Amino acid sequence: MTKEEVDIVFPLFEGYKNGKIDRHEFKNWVLRINCYRERKALGLTLFDTKQALEQLNKLVSAILIVVTFIIWLLLVGTSTTRVLLVIAAFLFGETCKTIFQVVVFVFVMHPFDVGDRCVVDGVKFVVEINILTTTFLKGNNEKVYYPNSVLYSKPISNYYRSPDMGDSIEFCIDLRTPAETMGRLKEKIKRYLEANSTRWYLVHHVVVTEIENDNKLKMALHCCHTMNFQDLAVRMERRSDLIDELRIILEELSISTVSFP
Repeated sequence: MTKEEVDIVFPLFEGYKNGKIDRHEFKNWVLRINCYRERKALGLTLFDTKQALEQLNKLVSAILIVVTFIIWLLLVGTSTTRVLLVIAAFLFGETCKTIFQVVVFVFVMHPFDVGDRCVVDGVKFVVEINILTTTFLKGNNEKVYYPNSVLYSKPISNYYRSPDMGDSIEFCIDLRTPAETMGRLKEKIKRYLEANSTRWYLVHHVVVTEIENDNKLKMALHCCHTMNFQDLAVRMERRSDLIDELRIILEELSISTVSFP
């Protein structure tokens, strides 16, 4: 490659600094280019869908057997037919309703796939699908089982299907900080985001949200990642680096009374 080509390609690697990239960043770049994680998730989805279809086939077969038995009772016309029909309706009515809901949920609504990172009831999970239940995996590898008939009526956030997502960092500075220093703070933040364009979009906002305890300006940095939060570890790494850079900028500008919530 020519030097001009290198100058164009190298900044595309996340973590590129001073003309160098490390092995970890190169590995992540190769995985992203080859869509390794996406293909792995797709394979898991196909496998789990096959299992769900097999379970659905068993459920439908069982329902057909029951329906056939009921039709046979109607044809025979015994005195106990009505009693048996009432019992069958009582036993299988709610079951049929539940099965209908989970089929619609899994195959029609289809709010997630295997491996998607979702939020249910305010808790972050990774998905493992089943026909009657969905197994969620917490960050500490704790498994949580939700009946699909319950999920049918719950709001579900899906990080994987979301577009590139925004982040916010709140901090406080001395109320007496000069306006000129505030301007330099915003300029340095802008330069950092420009230098890390593989991680962050340039569009951002540094705003004052309120005055706290009559001696602090409560501020917030709103910016947008070049990714969604499916890969939570990468998101936290980026956020941590941004907070650390913000700390350095505040020290360089000698801005006092700083606190991060």
